[in-house]
Amino acid sequence: MAAHLTERNDRSICARAGLPAGPGWGTVAALPATSAGVVRFNVQPTIPIHVQSPSFVSQPVADPIVGHRVELQLLTTLKCNLKCSYCSLGVGEVLGSQTHVDYDIDELAAFAQRHLAGKEVYVTFYGGEPTLNRPMMVEVMQRFPLWRYQLQTNGTLLDDLPADVLARLSNVLVSIDGGEAITDGYRGRGIYRQVLKNLRVVRPLIGGSVTARVTWGNPATGFDELDALVADDSPFDYLYWQFVADEAYADDSLARRKAVLVQLVERFFARTDSLYPLIPLMGIVRNKLMPGRAQELYGGRTQCRVSSHLINVMPNGQIYPCPDMMYVPAMQMGDVKANWLRPSPLQHSDSMPCGSCEAMSWCRGNCMKNLYLGYVKNDLRYRRNVVDPICELLRFLGREIDRHDPKAWFAALALPVRRQITDCEVYEYVEVMP
Repeated sequence: MAAHLTERNDRSICARAGLPAGPGWGTVAALPATSAGVVRFNVQPTIPIHVQSPSFVSQPVADPIVGHRVELQLLTTLKCNLKCSYCSLGVGEVLGSQTHVDYDIDELAAFAQRHLAGKEVYVTFYGGEPTLNRPMMVEVMQRFPLWRYQLQTNGTLLDDLPADVLARLSNVLVSIDGGEAITDGYRGRGIYRQVLKNLRVVRPLIGGSVTARVTWGNPATGFDELDALVADDSPFDYLYWQFVADEAYADDSLARRKAVLVQLVERFFARTDSLYPLIPLMGIVRNKLMPGRAQELYGGRTQCRVSSHLINVMPNGQIYPCPDMMYVPAMQMGDVKANWLRPSPLQHSDSMPCGSCEAMSWCRGNCMKNLYLGYVKNDLRYRRNVVDPICELLRFLGREIDRHDPKAWFAALALPVRRQITDCEVYEYVEVMP
């Protein structure tokens, strides 16, 4: 799935697509502490947002969740201690809004009982920077001990988390952008070294895996920088490498990115005694070897979870299918406090070209946000500058993989290495595709 758009691009895209832009967040007012000693906050919107009619809420609907799994992303805050240049939450009026959660643990429990009962629940603490609200993380883990937990973080505050929280994390996604120069260029001077230092301190305490989430915004990012992130002395177990969704594919950028892809694919297939742990390549190879796996976990739907079982709960309790479209009121699919949930409004349509694409059997549609803006809303500029280049890169990636005969490569693997491809647990927490 592609990374966040800049707010400037968000607004321009919304304008071209005929969608409302801007979150319209209001002031934050503290309420008295609850009996448990937890301070509740109330977000008072300065701009009224009408999200659903009473008749809609009262009408019975089919299960909004497709399949037996739910990926529940709890945004603990929209505030962040960094200001990454490509993040839609890092600039403008969004920064610092909804700094506190406006629903309590009992309301979350009531919502889960009504809509998530009988499902396997995989929670991602998300933000903003979720570790800025550690009390919420602790409270949720204590109240729901059977849920599984992942953390999406910039890594700068990992060493402040309690040991029991770290031990409960099945996966930690750490945002990083490549090598030191590129990462610090996006995030601020010294951030790269700080993150790696923190990770080495807490790595023995983390119960599960640690995944580097690299946003490939800079075409100059090369395989040598990615190699360093998964070297033997690195604290990372996996590298989740994703294409950034911005208008950065002009001029020679596409050709430069293809050259990097060629090198990455060659490195991936170079050995049979160990695995180069690059999540997109692992996922594509798995889907090519076992096409049914691309559909079985997603009810035959898109690979992008936003159409089937991914729900994002904002600090004010509103629910959206895609974290990149939480600024669009029409995309709201539920509310924790009002205890309602509807099917995701992001679905495949006949206007999307995926059905006739050579990559469909293993890509399964990839990013629904991109497809929605490019084809449903018919934003021709966004389609030309973002959607089409990313789709071309994915098709190119598939051809490069085929050139290395993945079936013969897989046949030569030892069983433990095969299992890293077929049964990788991190697939349950991150997108298989870029």
